[in-house]
Amino acid sequence: MPAFLTAALYQFVDLPDFADLREPLLACCEANEVKGTLLLAREGINGTIAGPEAGVRAVLTFLRADPRLARLPHKESWSEHPPFHRMKVRLKKEIVTLRVPGLDPNQTVGQYVKPQDWNALLADPDVLLIDTRNDYEVAIGTFEGAINPNIKTFTELPAWLDAQPALQGEGKKPKVAMFCTGGIRCEKSTALMKMRGFDEVYHLEGGILKYLEEVPAEQSTWQGDCFVFDERVSVGHGLVPGPHELCRSCRWPLDPQEKASPHYVKGVSCAHCHDQRSPEEKARLAERQRQVELAEARGEVHVGARMPDRDGGGIAEPEPQA
Repeated sequence: MPAFLTAALYQFVDLPDFADLREPLLACCEANEVKGTLLLAREGINGTIAGPEAGVRAVLTFLRADPRLARLPHKESWSEHPPFHRMKVRLKKEIVTLRVPGLDPNQTVGQYVKPQDWNALLADPDVLLIDTRNDYEVAIGTFEGAINPNIKTFTELPAWLDAQPALQGEGKKPKVAMFCTGGIRCEKSTALMKMRGFDEVYHLEGGILKYLEEVPAEQSTWQGDCFVFDERVSVGHGLVPGPHELCRSCRWPLDPQEKASPHYVKGVSCAHCHDQRSPEEKARLAERQRQVELAEARGEVHVGARMPDRDGGGIAEPEPQA
């Protein structure tokens, strides 16, 4: 049995005292050797944590001791190596950012469709299937026939929807099915569609991860791998880790063919970003990679540097986007 249990979780629930929850939750995670990222906001909790099985289960028990989180769902997977190297509990305005005033998934969302029933829904030719994830996620895998909005962040989705002729007009609105990694982005995207007057709106309960866990590969309409926001980078059917490695410069998931590109320099650049970094930035990234390799040679994990964001404009770390 692999040594590290990963738990992905989220729940939309009114937490007016969310700021007061941060320190006790962080202390519980640290006491149980659990690492990852948890986001707290007035609208709920979202995150992914990993560590020894007993530690992760202790944190889940701690969270569910709050009556508001008593039914907090989570999804599990296992890994041989720790998916995270530090623990963060962050206070946010939204647990997944969309920036649509008045949108409240606690009030209304689309109709949940269980993984076992998803294929039947997609077989309906009148259903418009929309992948709500970011471009780099869609690039390595999606459902057959899904529309790719080609967005770089989830906050771009409302504007993309506004620009689609098939979703506009005063007549009968089409049936819409939406999906994302673990379900949380679809809570907001389907709530947005309901806000805009769409009656038949569906989303995949538990997201792609639940589908890959429960639907056999021979019955699947999923193509490729699913990007995940931890050191596994991608998973396939049965949640088996995929072949991708993260470019530490731009965070694009790279398959073996992309790593064979002459533009790929481990820790420094890949075909997606080699022309977006200045010589000074590449020099800093090369030094960072050298320090990482030195740490690995000593049997340590180098966590002192963070990677540039996808547009090169600053520093960012991936946050849970289930």
